[in-house]
Amino acid sequence: MKKNYWFLMLFGIVVMILSACGNGGSGDEEAEAGDESSEADPGASVVLDLSIPEPEGAKFDIAAKAMDEKLLELSDGEMSIKVHYNNSLGGEREVIELMSNNSVDMAIQSSGPMINWGQEFALFDLPFLFENLDHAHAVMDSEIGDELAQTFEEATNVKVLGWVENGFVATSSNSLIDTVEDVEGMDMRVQENEIQIDTWEAFGASPTPMAWPEVYTSLQQGVLDGHSNSLATIQTSRIFEVQSHVALIEDRYQPGPIAISKMKFDSLTEEQQGYLEEAAEYAVGIGRQANQDKVDEAYDFLIEEGVEINDDVDKESFMETTDPVYEKWGPRIGEDLIERVRNFEY
Repeated sequence: MKKNYWFLMLFGIVVMILSACGNGGSGDEEAEAGDESSEADPGASVVLDLSIPEPEGAKFDIAAKAMDEKLLELSDGEMSIKVHYNNSLGGEREVIELMSNNSVDMAIQSSGPMINWGQEFALFDLPFLFENLDHAHAVMDSEIGDELAQTFEEATNVKVLGWVENGFVATSSNSLIDTVEDVEGMDMRVQENEIQIDTWEAFGASPTPMAWPEVYTSLQQGVLDGHSNSLATIQTSRIFEVQSHVALIEDRYQPGPIAISKMKFDSLTEEQQGYLEEAAEYAVGIGRQANQDKVDEAYDFLIEEGVEINDDVDKESFMETTDPVYEKWGPRIGEDLIERVRNFEY
């Protein structure tokens, strides 16, 4: 009996550890594990479970609920979406894998894990590829975004219905960053991402790949000099408590796919598929506006907290250092694809 007791205890501990390890970070890295979910419409006969890495009320939740509202309207109450928060169905890479075998229906999350299924998706980490949000939106809504979606579908059996976003990143520090010379020698946290490492090395900094849960303490203790993230995450993760400056370098733009298991999509009637596609298209604009609203709110909040925000960074000085990044990654991503994005008229 005692042996069985200790076996059960050990088994339970292993299960808890594996569950904790299964949760990956979101693109803007503010999510924590949890099992909350929204309520699907009780009258719906088709309920789609949708995973997001963020808490209720965050930008992806606003997009998901807008999609649910439109889907209910179009289907006359037949179809509804149940949102699962805080990576409760699995980390972002895991959720893609689960959608690919029809174990999870849908997700709205960052594009970060997509590189695991194709070098083309490293496009989103190239420095200064997108000039501004209008450029980024035009590209993602064009045939280029459609081609990337098709490439991803063929690699994963996961269909992309539209693109929302995490947007552009800002850089926190404890000193003014105005030109690329200001980051020389700084210990900068990056995600565990080869292009981000190459980019900050090109800037002259010392990039340190680090898991998100360690970042706040490392900034607080001076192990790191700064990091890049969305303004909204700098607010919600309270980075402003340990970093006094923010520079809007905006070197990296990250979209967020609205995705569905291809097997789940194919199981719907043609009419239901049309409703879902129309609802996703409706949610794209709302999701992008929700992200901008969160960024604007964070900007005002950080100013009130005494953070000095430099929104007039000499971006040209940073851009001039990035040729080695493009020389290394161009052949991997596709020179033609990069040029199409760079020269896209909007």
